Amino acid sequence: MSAVPTPDSRTANRALAMSTIAFTTCFAVWTIFSILGLKIREDLGLTETQFGLLVGMPILTGSLIRVLLGIWTDRLGGRVVYVATMVAAAISTFLLSYAQTYTQFLIAALGVGIAGGSFAVGVAYVSRFFPASRQGTALGIFGVGNVGAAVTKFVAPFVMVAFGWQALAQTWAVALLLIAVAFWFLTEDDPVHKARAAGQVSNRSFAAEFAPLRDLRVWRFALYYFFVFGAFVALSLWLPRYLIGVYGFDIKTAGMIGAAYSIPGSIFRAYGGVLSDKVGARTVMYWTFAVCAVATAILSIPSTEIITPIVFIGVAFVLGFFMSLGKAAVYKHIPVYYPQNVGAVGGLVGMIGGLGGFVLPLAFGWLKDATGMWSSCFMALFVIVIVSLVWMHLSVRRMAAQSTMQTA
Repeated sequence: MSAVPTPDSRTANRALAMSTIAFTTCFAVWTIFSILGLKIREDLGLTETQFGLLVGMPILTGSLIRVLLGIWTDRLGGRVVYVATMVAAAISTFLLSYAQTYTQFLIAALGVGIAGGSFAVGVAYVSRFFPASRQGTALGIFGVGNVGAAVTKFVAPFVMVAFGWQALAQTWAVALLLIAVAFWFLTEDDPVHKARAAGQVSNRSFAAEFAPLRDLRVWRFALYYFFVFGAFVALSLWLPRYLIGVYGFDIKTAGMIGAAYSIPGSIFRAYGGVLSDKVGARTVMYWTFAVCAVATAILSIPSTEIITPIVFIGVAFVLGFFMSLGKAAVYKHIPVYYPQNVGAVGGLVGMIGGLGGFVLPLAFGWLKDATGMWSSCFMALFVIVIVSLVWMHLSVRRMAAQSTMQTA
């Protein structure tokens, strides 16, 4: 079989640009309950735990579906899978506007969550257009689509107050459908899919697709992503409620301040990709975990006399910034270690990270109900980041020792 042809830079850059725009829109839809859920909570009189479950349901679907979507992308091509994912999510989001009871909202939220699965599709699709030396940068730029959470926080409160929450759901659905149409007409199939269609590359069995998932290193990467991405999503969903509960802000102000966390946690992911290409993903991960440990320790302090709104926003900005670097660094590893299984491995790592976005809001709500302390959510994150840092350091030392023995 001949080698997979390298696409020209114009085709690659267009695929990257459209994938990033699509992912931004998908992420805005995926986190719509961070704003819409506040109105539902008020209307239905939900507890903190019920609210946490509601905002977490889309994250559950978008996480669990990632492995399957990643494998489909490897086998069917990213273009068709990406468009199908966006169309399905758009239909579900539009139908959300007809929900009335808590149960109906939970079911609708599961459908909305399909939008979150787009990440696994985009990672596999984009990585095939770029050589290994540029994949960190390319995937970092793609990951900027996380800024969709900030788009929702900035815009959604005004749409909801002006036109109602039903109009918010319908507007986001139509926007996603339009992006899906544009994506189909402005992109091409990835080079691997083209090579398979031409008979230049043979298809592999499903067993071969899943084989790398037995590697413990994959699950270590998944834990890293549970924190740098899962906690990012969880805080994107939880911060507006946190700011209202702790500092007494109204919904518009809470949404704007919450975006102060979401924006650096998204935009600077591209810079994390560049750094990972230049200094190495491992170095970036060490800095990420060390700074995030300090930031979560500070935010764990329960006294609002010490953690004023200004201090909170500043530390949240730092936390979001270093999480963004870590998100890019984790995915720099995957096409390097598993070039033939980016969809499956990236899907699994993304699934675990996404599950963090589902589990953590529930944990935050439960901890608040159980302890009465709003800052208990940051205490939980402090524990997770310390465990991740220790496991990474022990693994690095073990690999260094093995390398020394082999060269001795």
